[in-house]
Amino acid sequence: MNLLPKSSKEFGQKDYWDSFFKKRGNQAFEWYGEYPELCNQLHKYIKPKDHVLVVGCGNSVLGNDLYDVGYKNITSIDISNVAIRQMNNLNEKRRPEMKFLQMDATNMSFPDNSFTAIIDKGTLDALMPDNLEDTLQTINKYFSEMIRVLKTGGRYICISLLQEQILNILVNYFPSHNCMFRIVRCFEAEKNAADAGESPMPVFVIICTKFLSLPSKILELSLAGNDKMQRIAQEEDLIKQISSAQQAAFVCSGLKNSNISDDNISFDMFLPNDDKPRYTVFVTDIPPNRKNMQYAAFIVPQGRETEWMFSTIDGRKELASMSKCNRLAVVIMHRNQVYESLDAVKVELEDCVRNLAPATIGTDKILFLSLGADVGERILRFEGTSKFSGNYVVEDVTIDDDKFRRLFYLSSQSVIQSEAKLKRSKSRSGNEKETIDVTYLNCEHHIYISRAVAMSIKDKSAGKCLIIGLGGGGLCSFLRKYLQQLDITAVDIDADMLKIAVDWFDLSLGDKMHVEIKDGIQYLAENGTKYDNIVFDVDSKDQTIGMSCPPKEFLEDKVISDVVRSLTSNGLFIVNIVLRDNKLRPGVVKSLQKHFKLVVSYKLEHDLNEIFLCFNYDVAIEKIREQFSASGKEINQFFKKHKNTKLINNIIGDSLILSH
Repeated sequence: MNLLPKSSKEFGQKDYWDSFFKKRGNQAFEWYGEYPELCNQLHKYIKPKDHVLVVGCGNSVLGNDLYDVGYKNITSIDISNVAIRQMNNLNEKRRPEMKFLQMDATNMSFPDNSFTAIIDKGTLDALMPDNLEDTLQTINKYFSEMIRVLKTGGRYICISLLQEQILNILVNYFPSHNCMFRIVRCFEAEKNAADAGESPMPVFVIICTKFLSLPSKILELSLAGNDKMQRIAQEEDLIKQISSAQQAAFVCSGLKNSNISDDNISFDMFLPNDDKPRYTVFVTDIPPNRKNMQYAAFIVPQGRETEWMFSTIDGRKELASMSKCNRLAVVIMHRNQVYESLDAVKVELEDCVRNLAPATIGTDKILFLSLGADVGERILRFEGTSKFSGNYVVEDVTIDDDKFRRLFYLSSQSVIQSEAKLKRSKSRSGNEKETIDVTYLNCEHHIYISRAVAMSIKDKSAGKCLIIGLGGGGLCSFLRKYLQQLDITAVDIDADMLKIAVDWFDLSLGDKMHVEIKDGIQYLAENGTKYDNIVFDVDSKDQTIGMSCPPKEFLEDKVISDVVRSLTSNGLFIVNIVLRDNKLRPGVVKSLQKHFKLVVSYKLEHDLNEIFLCFNYDVAIEKIREQFSASGKEINQFFKKHKNTKLINNIIGDSLILSH
């Protein structure tokens, strides 16, 4: 029998509820959980000596259960005569002190200050299906009655799903009427719904405590469902946190019985009373295979989260395939958090990852996967704020047996801005210390830039190179070591980057290593020097256009004309292009081809980087491929000499393509 209303408006109508309870007979109907799921919260705010009013009781047995455990002074009201008659018949002998009265909660006949506690279990949700003017007037009368009949120090306790219009009116009304306002998430009620095979939505207990006056608004929240309350400064912040929890629950509910075609489902997980995320969880589905596991969680060790396998959609899908898992929850750990051990992390995550599992997993134990037996290591070395890049951090991470130093802009925490390998070396005093290994290129796109630079000065006893974009100085330091005849000028608009490069990435300035703190475009416009190669390796701060490198203004006609003017007759322009929107590529190629006779590129296999090589002299692409291949062999020899075998394996092919 379908007992749901045809339209939500019916929830507020007396005739609907009379009809509803006639159809159900004496079978209890419980909104948002029963007494066992709610008692922990109710007992905190209602004591046996309280005078309790239950508004909109229907035929719920919540009041009966409270009576049976010692709450004898309970009055229940409902707008429906049918419901009140049923409850009187059911309880007149077993619970003689309970009172059941037919009454409209928006116009009660009780004297002022009659009760020390009011329980509203789903009644507000029923009264407010929308925020139309008539509904708002009804709710204001309802709230006014709650305040009127409550004694000072009394509590209005509302159990609700907190739909948007209901949350907004609660937050706006009670704190402005001298009530301390608290919201607690009731996980027990949600779990009970899930165990019953229903789609659980967050259930909240709202506690409004009446005072004669308050010096300021008191807003508190516990989304963890425990005694740890978070004091919230603004109503907007409270609404935002509730909304985020509801959205996450909605998505989790949908994931139970459906697959996702794209990896666009992710959650930030927080500890109670902490506004910084502790984990980010990505949910990845691949085409189901009966031979695969249904579901598992993969914990990414600290420091590995930026790798292609974990930081990209395609990478996570590949990881799910390799793990033979139809659905994989990929868990990233955040900086500025302490993780005791891998086992401790698993315990913390168990409930979270179960909520993301398909319904078919049932009560099976969730399998956790990782790359090793520990959580990895991340050490903060320095943090600061740049005028141009905002907040940034320098940190050391350990991966397998190697240690790396990284620069991150906190505006894009998943992108490594600069990275260098650390090595142990002895100082003049004989003590060991950590230094940067300048012979090791961690960024793969820098390998291909270095090959192009080497190719362009192959037959020269000296060469001049201009690099726009210093970053941590890793590319500059490598080129100084690899191509010792090269005279390098790096230009960066941000003085902080020079300080970081020198203090934390061991950039050594000298006769053949110069840094200019200046706008790169302005430097090119004023430049009077000719360079054998000019490199653009500068990131964009504008995340709205789909191009991360370089900023779009660096590819405008005037800038490229200045590049051409600043190159020698057989000079080479090298530009690192990173496109998040590949539809922009034809425009980029057209802009370069407008100024250069030949434009070729190398697309990295596991990154968005594409290195463009632009020539303004007559040369066949076959010749360029031959020279580029030769420079690859030479850089391999350099890596072998310095025992950097891992990077040798990262050089995959020499497939320069002619750009169209």
